[in-house]
Amino acid sequence: MFPKPLFLNIILLSTLVALFSGCSSNSKSAEKLDETSDLAEYEIYQKAEAAMDIGQYAEAIELFQKLESRFPFGKYAQQAQLELIFAYTKNFEPEAGIATADRFIRLNPQHPKVDYAYYLKGVALYEIDIGFIERYLSSSTHDKDPGRAREAFAEFYQLLKRFPNSEYVPDARARMVYLRHRLAAYEIAVGRYYMTRGAYVAAANRGRYVVDNYPSTPSVADGLDIMLRSYRALNLDELAKDTELLIKKNFPKMATDS
Repeated sequence: MFPKPLFLNIILLSTLVALFSGCSSNSKSAEKLDETSDLAEYEIYQKAEAAMDIGQYAEAIELFQKLESRFPFGKYAQQAQLELIFAYTKNFEPEAGIATADRFIRLNPQHPKVDYAYYLKGVALYEIDIGFIERYLSSSTHDKDPGRAREAFAEFYQLLKRFPNSEYVPDARARMVYLRHRLAAYEIAVGRYYMTRGAYVAAANRGRYVVDNYPSTPSVADGLDIMLRSYRALNLDELAKDTELLIKKNFPKMATDS
């Protein structure tokens, strides 16, 4: 056992070492956090862009946020907001990207690049709808709620309507084709579910909705098939006959299988 004075000295020494160590650690952390404190606006922007170029989106987000908070009315502030939307989406944070896009559109409705904000918001919603699991495991999304798909379609539609000459229109159109197919397929999935439950009126209405609203999608054939089977089950002979004629005219191969 140590003599009491020596024991107290050891405790005091240990405490001082811990304090100095903590101060050193805090100093290093502060230094890391403040590494951009002396940089000009364009220098922070350049660092953020460099991080984006090599796919370090989390770092880019942090830098764009610093730029926006330190220079809210600076030359690069609005561009940083636009880049932030993109970075959030690439960093699998689409909800943050949507919120940032909404804010940019609300505050800068006449900005020359506001079309990019509409486009990126649509892309973020599109990414949420596809989802990580579906993208990488190729599982079907037909029976999943298409709320975000509808929102994405609406956002791309706004882009096409307001900015028909935007450079982002071609890609938006291509994504809208997928979204139409997705929405139509969901209606078919619901219609088939109603069929299994014997809810033939509801099933027929879903099939009709697809035929009327998504005429250019592959799901039209399925919609007509659901209508035909539902009308037959309901003994609605005239409607069944009319539907059968439509099938024979537009899908003759399917008609032979009916």
